[in-house]
Amino acid sequence: MNFSIECEEETDGRWIAEVPQLPGVLCYGNTAEEAMAKAEILALRTLAERLENSEARPVPIHISIPIAA
Repeated sequence: MNFSIECEEETDGRWIAEVPQLPGVLCYGNTAEEAMAKAEILALRTLAERLENSEARPVPIHISIPIAA
């Protein structure tokens, strides 16, 4: 399963990043990079918790992060 991080700037200047494939994985940051890093960390924690609680089975994963322009 592939996961992607979507990131955009809010009207107040903060950045928001989310992993659409994992409901609830949504993070804010002062920069796009900070928001994406937090979202990646939360995605990995979410996947680990699902595995620990037998809510998911181990599968190969790939997390791709778009390079900010």
